[in-house]
Amino acid sequence: MALPVIQAISAGVGAVNAVNTVSSWVRGNGAAQAAAAPAAATTGPSQASAADQGDRFLKLLVAQMRNQDPLNPLDNAQVTTQMAQISTVTGIEKLDGSIGGLRQSLVAAQSLQSAGVIGRQVLATGATLSLGANGGSAALELPAAAGRVQVSIATPAGAVLRRLELGALPGGISTFQWDGMTDAGGRAAPGSYVFRITASDGNRMVAATPLSAGRVGGVSLSNGTVQLNLESGGDLNVADVRRIL
Repeated sequence: MALPVIQAISAGVGAVNAVNTVSSWVRGNGAAQAAAAPAAATTGPSQASAADQGDRFLKLLVAQMRNQDPLNPLDNAQVTTQMAQISTVTGIEKLDGSIGGLRQSLVAAQSLQSAGVIGRQVLATGATLSLGANGGSAALELPAAAGRVQVSIATPAGAVLRRLELGALPGGISTFQWDGMTDAGGRAAPGSYVFRITASDGNRMVAATPLSAGRVGGVSLSNGTVQLNLESGGDLNVADVRRIL
């Protein structure tokens, strides 16, 4: 009659080892993976890796249940906790994959929508002005109304060619035109120039944001962001557009 007891005790030793193995694996691997899932997502974990971890966990759990001590059966709460931990790891990796797919879909939709601005002028933060045969235009943004606004247009080297008095302007975005004439009475050559905004309201200076104008010639994707390709050269992030004219 002692033999079944001895076998049970031997099986119990195996069960204890299995319990320790599973618990150690869950705490050291499953819980750590759950805590580090956002960081691991940056390096791009594969779904196969998550599947392998889940497979190893189930094999250990089955071995644990097969070899459990009949006199001290496996605690249901312990099994539930271990399964919840591995489910959390797998769920986080699947969620990360779903978010990545959603982001790609949004970028693709944004690029299609941005194609509608091809051929139109846009305003974006910048202080360059492109002068053509028929003049050039740019804009500025004021946080509040200003009693006097002046625009100084200069060469890229900093030589001021023209000062435009725009008078009083309300808060918000306002555009201005430059016919290409200089203060000396000559005509500036077509090309790229820079401008500076000076705004005041009485004795108080008003911070003004210069806005460059450009015509969109195409749309492209770069590093997961939508770029507007300007006809005058250069690319513009679609998120930097302040107004479409």
